[in-house]
Amino acid sequence: MALHIDYYASLNSPWTHLGAARIEAMAMAHGATLRVYPVDFGAIFAKSGGLPLPQRSPQRQAYRLQELQRWRDHLCIPITIKPKYFPSSEALTASCVIGVRETIGDWPAIKLAHRILKAVWQEEKNPADPTTLSTLIADVGLTPDEVLKLGGDPQWEERRLADTQAALDRNVFGAPSYVIGNDIFWGQDRLGFVERRLARG
Repeated sequence: MALHIDYYASLNSPWTHLGAARIEAMAMAHGATLRVYPVDFGAIFAKSGGLPLPQRSPQRQAYRLQELQRWRDHLCIPITIKPKYFPSSEALTASCVIGVRETIGDWPAIKLAHRILKAVWQEEKNPADPTTLSTLIADVGLTPDEVLKLGGDPQWEERRLADTQAALDRNVFGAPSYVIGNDIFWGQDRLGFVERRLARG
């Protein structure tokens, strides 16, 4: 029986971006289903003991930059360490991803989420800008006017709140998190363990 992966993503996280292509490839290689949840990690941090980046100690912030450079070089993914539009508002982008997930399908939603991350971390673009977002939507083969209208529906903001609470209830505390059954794998550096779990079936 094929396994299912619940994928808790931040549309601002460089770590989510660094793992994006690999989680897609792993799911496809093992015939697993994959569903993306662009939850509110600010709310999750507030209830799980985490701190938003600006509130972390200078030592932790400096180490984060070193790690980003290491992983960028190791994975050969050309990210900008301090992108112009980070953090970008997720109010519209997350609603669009959730709306696509719920009305069009999981894979189109995943492709859109990953395109948004690439815009921030590789292209110095601001996906919170509707004109820019429209282009990103078209890039993944969706209809911009349709998806932007969909993203404006307040039900998806409410759904994000529910998804965020569900993530907390499952003990998710950081991005990205890949959840298979009761197994939580936090961070793109745990994707090797995700692959082993998928291989076990």
